[in-house]
Amino acid sequence: MELLETQDPEKKKLIESSDRHKKALEKELGEMKEKTDRMLTNALIIGGTLAVTYFVISSISKRRKKKKKKNKEALAQTNGTEAIHDEEEEDSEPSVISQIGTRVLSEATAVLLNVAKEKLAEYLASRKKSDENP
Repeated sequence: MELLETQDPEKKKLIESSDRHKKALEKELGEMKEKTDRMLTNALIIGGTLAVTYFVISSISKRRKKKKKKNKEALAQTNGTEAIHDEEEEDSEPSVISQIGTRVLSEATAVLLNVAKEKLAEYLASRKKSDENP
């Protein structure tokens, strides 16, 4: 069968062209796989960092709430119900740590969205460039 294929020059050119296209597609697929792997790795690192930050901030704020709760109980035993109402009014305002945590999370989200936007723009530009230059 190969003997017949090599005798016809038209078929030989088509087979060589097919092989070139196959290799180009495999190369492009490999590049896309590498880029996807890098993007997933970056996303996992960023997500992990945000998750750790969230858990640290939430654990710190829980400790403060426990301390405030203990203080409320102590005040209730010594001063009566008026102290409880005063403490409840103070608790309605967010603590400094929770404000800092909220600010850090919002800033991190803004930075991550900006990085994602830049990466997406780079990817689209490279795709456009590769489509123009086959």
